[in-house]
Amino acid sequence: MSDEIAQQQRRLRLKKSLAELSVMKGMGTELVTVIIPPEKMMHDVRHHLVNEAGQAANIKSKSTKKHVTDAIESAISTLNRYKTPGDGGIALFVGHVITGNNKSRLMSTVIDDPPEPFPSFRYRCDSTFEISQLEEMLIDRTSYALFVIDRSEAAYGLASGKRLHCQEHITSLVPSKHGRGGQSAQRFERLIEEAAHNFFKKAAERASNYWLPMVQDLKGVIIGGPGATKDFVVKNDYFHHEIKKLIAEPFFDVGYSNESGLRELIQRAGSTMDQIELDVERTIVDEFLQEVMKSNPKATYGEMMIRSALGQGAVSTLLLSEALTKRRVTWFCKGCKNEWVTTHEKSSAIPICPECKSEKVIEDEENSMDIIDELTILAGHTSAKVRLISLDTEEGSTLHTSFGGIAALLRYPIS
Repeated sequence: MSDEIAQQQRRLRLKKSLAELSVMKGMGTELVTVIIPPEKMMHDVRHHLVNEAGQAANIKSKSTKKHVTDAIESAISTLNRYKTPGDGGIALFVGHVITGNNKSRLMSTVIDDPPEPFPSFRYRCDSTFEISQLEEMLIDRTSYALFVIDRSEAAYGLASGKRLHCQEHITSLVPSKHGRGGQSAQRFERLIEEAAHNFFKKAAERASNYWLPMVQDLKGVIIGGPGATKDFVVKNDYFHHEIKKLIAEPFFDVGYSNESGLRELIQRAGSTMDQIELDVERTIVDEFLQEVMKSNPKATYGEMMIRSALGQGAVSTLLLSEALTKRRVTWFCKGCKNEWVTTHEKSSAIPICPECKSEKVIEDEENSMDIIDELTILAGHTSAKVRLISLDTEEGSTLHTSFGGIAALLRYPIS
């Protein structure tokens, strides 16, 4: 597996864990967060947790005291499996999480392969988990500033990683053309130009003020709009001088100067914004959609067909939706000792044994994994490329909803 794909998968696992952790709540200050950076000694962490367990004895509420003690003991037990924090560190989230109807269940989540090293040690016991360091890791530092304008409206925002963020849409008060003649025409023309100047200044200043705090992370500023206004605004120095240094040429003609215009700007500026995954993602899914419509396509989709294509070595690029939640699970029957493998949704019920119909079935966790990880490993056996596709584009949503989130471009057509 390439380093790039491994990093993508680490980020995706972190994203899924973050989504789960962010909604977990405790009945009191019962949820324990332990974040260990790579340089921290494990015995120091265990010693810290033992001291915290001693402090928990002073909690007045018997229920809270028991739940906190259980969480700390579970944390210590988990950390005993690790000799060191590893290259990236370890984050542990454990505690009695509310499951509904005034009930709670002890749950534990361990992140021991983060996409970036944890920067600092953190211990916290609260009603929610401390996830700020995880959120910080998912911020994509590769960003382009986007700006579209005409005389009636403007919008600005960011394209960061695979996401478009429209920060603000501004409408102007610039009057339209009029039919008055004589001296009134000159006076109204001056008023119109003054209003336009004020609008251009406001839009450019607001955009500049939004981008300046993050100027070190901006790859460039992309300008667009439906007419010549965009050229006028740049030429006449409405932008802050630090922002103007980053403005990339050419400027792009787009149909609107609102959020739709920003989306069109991304499409038109794809060659300029070569680092933005949004455009790369759209292009590769478009290629798949065009290919799969042909009479003898070098493309296929669906788990069964993809597994067959991978087995034949026919896959050139494997496309997997980030929204896939299925797991490739190895099951074991305690009754007849039968073992079998299925693709299983996390929320689905445990199956009965297909041989003896027993319900005494357990998951072999050591030989089970997310389907994204499993298919990526299979792709690596024949040097197929792997692309993880988000839901942040229309094309990505189509891949997930219409094709099950599993598709491929092929080296040659297969029957």
